[in-house]
Parts: sequence; structure tokens; C-alpha cells
Amino acid sequence: MPHPNFILLYVESPTLSAQFYADLLGTKAIEASATFAMFALDSGVMLGLWAKHTVLPTAVAAAGSNELAFAVENNHLVDTMAQDWQERGIHLAQTPTVMDFGYTFVGLDPDGHRLRVFAPGSH
Repeated sequence: MPHPNFILLYVESPTLSAQFYADLLGTKAIEASATFAMFALDSGVMLGLWAKHTVLPTAVAAAGSNELAFAVENNHLVDTMAQDWQERGIHLAQTPTVMDFGYTFVGLDPDGHRLRVFAPGSH
């Protein structure tokens, strides 16, 4: 049985979003056009940024109804990344805090997609 290996985010501007993710991820898009951009992540998963006005069938979910999650090794990395993201101008919807699953924060991309960084099980 095939396993999911693509994450698609519906965005206003794939060009703007590709710039944001290239800076955030430290890598360039492997494909880019006016309506679509794609990144090959180290995990093997592909991250696609699709112009939401071209998606068929029409997408009805709003940005922020799901998350991209980044697991890190410890609380210090959570704090370091939160500070770095704030310095980059990324809005933090949740500052670093302890939750049931670990220490975490949430940033938002230009479209309001949630980007969660967490250290699993850390308290």
C-alpha cells in the first residue's frame, strides 16, 4: 500500500509562499511557477504550495485548520527557533509553552497556516 508522501498547502501566492518557505527551510523550491511551488524535504516528504484559486475541486477549508509540525530534540531548540522566527517577522500564534505532548510554539506562514515546533515529551 502506498504511503502519503506529499503535503499540499493552498496559498494566495505560491511565489510569496515559496520565498517564505525557502528562507524558513534553508532550501530552494525544486519546482516553481505562478500557480505552484514544491520543496523536497529531508524526510522524503514533498511540500507543495498550490494557488488556492486554481485548486479543483474548490478547497473550502480555511488556513489554520491543520498544522505542519517540526519535532526537535529539546526545549532549548524550541526556544531558539521561536526567537529566530520572531526575528524573521513570523507571527507566533502561541509562544513557547508546555502542553501534554511536550514543549511547543506555533508560528503562522503568510496565509495563516500553522507551523508547530515541539520537543516531544519535554516538560
